[in-house]
Amino acid sequence: MRISINVTDQSWPGALPDGLADVARRAEDAGADTLWLPDHLVQADPTLPPEHDDQLEAYTALGYLAARTSRIRLGTMVSAATFRTPALLVKAVTTLDVLSGGRAWFGVGAGHQAQEAADMGLDLPGTRARLDRLADVLRLARRMWAGDESPFTGSDGLRLERPRCRPAPATPGGPPVLVGGAGERRTLRLVAEHADACNVFDLPDDGATVRHKLAVLADHCADVGRDVATIDRTLSARLAPGTTADELAAKAETAAGWGITHLVLITPRPWDAGALAAVGGAVERVADA
Repeated sequence: MRISINVTDQSWPGALPDGLADVARRAEDAGADTLWLPDHLVQADPTLPPEHDDQLEAYTALGYLAARTSRIRLGTMVSAATFRTPALLVKAVTTLDVLSGGRAWFGVGAGHQAQEAADMGLDLPGTRARLDRLADVLRLARRMWAGDESPFTGSDGLRLERPRCRPAPATPGGPPVLVGGAGERRTLRLVAEHADACNVFDLPDDGATVRHKLAVLADHCADVGRDVATIDRTLSARLAPGTTADELAAKAETAAGWGITHLVLITPRPWDAGALAAVGGAVERVADA
């Protein structure tokens, strides 16, 4: 079981660059596997108070963090496939992988924030078109990382005459790909076909939904001839203020019983030293177990 943090609330008091860098260093020292950032231009977490609306552009911020850390992995949770052109998105995550020495994740999904798209002038077509574009991005990324520069044709008139990716990613074959979303017909099928990881949400139903979604994923994997065990099964869960390391380790153990291999934690306020100390203690306890 791996434990990571997702920095959704970026409203630290005082200087934001120092707050973000301090969280990244503390998370790395605590043994967290990955630091994830949401890929939004405006705050998209509906549980946060209105005054907590700071939101950095993800890939610029991750590049900043790559220069201030040395071990922790870095990625978006997740990038909407439609907000950037496919080649630009692949180049952004490749650049992060190169500059971080092979520590990037490629977190990508179909996208769903209609108000953000309207407010900021971002492209957000209908559900089917977004899923088609997600499939395009996944296929194109593998092609570019393999050095295949032949013409690429995708959905809705997408055509690249000579897609190339130089420098090549530091990670052989490209960064691991996490597909966000748990749609049972298409999204989890795309995970089975193209991704290294999925992401599902922790709901207050004792893991019933999580177990069901993972069973659907296993069926898709069987259809395409893939072992579901090769997919990192991540769970996004909220870390309540005051949670102890023992309580968090118990949460990780429970999630492992549902089939989860990687716990991604979100806080209802900016990450601080106390929350990260609980993460560090839980990482140690999970490793000992």
